Amino acid sequence: MQDRSAEQGSEDVTTSGPLIAGEVPLTEVIARLRQDRPVFHSEADLQHSFARVLWELAPKIQSRLEVRQNASDATGREYLDLLCIGPSTRTAIEFKYFTTQWTGTAGPVPEEYALKSHGANDLARLGFVSDIARLERFARPDQNGLALLITNEAKLWTEPKQGSQPTRDRDFRIHQDRTLTGRLLWGGGDYPRNTRNLRGSYPTDWQLYSLQDGPRGEFRYLAVFTDPQPTPELHTR
Repeated sequence: MQDRSAEQGSEDVTTSGPLIAGEVPLTEVIARLRQDRPVFHSEADLQHSFARVLWELAPKIQSRLEVRQNASDATGREYLDLLCIGPSTRTAIEFKYFTTQWTGTAGPVPEEYALKSHGANDLARLGFVSDIARLERFARPDQNGLALLITNEAKLWTEPKQGSQPTRDRDFRIHQDRTLTGRLLWGGGDYPRNTRNLRGSYPTDWQLYSLQDGPRGEFRYLAVFTDPQPTPELHTR
């Protein structure tokens, strides 16, 4: 099968927007990553590949996988997928790799992939929004956050048809041009454990990741950055 990722070139590389650990823009990392790894076998595969590319582009950044967090409101043990430590700032990253069935070869050195369908799209949305909420809780004055989702499931980026029946995850929809903010209720509030509260406001803007042959061969990514925790104001008389 033909790998068409190279057709995208580097036209989307820009230095605008938030930086990872104060050193490199996400678009630059994505541009390099898609050249080497247009498809991943698993979420762990994505995490490892992202960390490797980040080191190649910005050797000053130290990367640490599965870092335990000590948020004041933590319930049990919580771990961060990837912590990127730069000379003066840090970035906390949470990854999601949600796939539907696709089989083919991809990469500069052709590699076979057999992706399975994860199925539950509503739980994929819940998981991504939960990542944003976690990154807000993990925030520090010297640390921004990044929630990154890569998927070939078009239902995640496609707006539901008008007239569709409301679903339990309607507040958690992440299709193009949505804005995630405030109190998000699962099933209208019938399942409080899945309620998520977001301090920030996050527009969803999907970007092409790679194009592969065959049905479900289009991969897109959604990236949401969270801000550092504001430094407490000092009050003087």
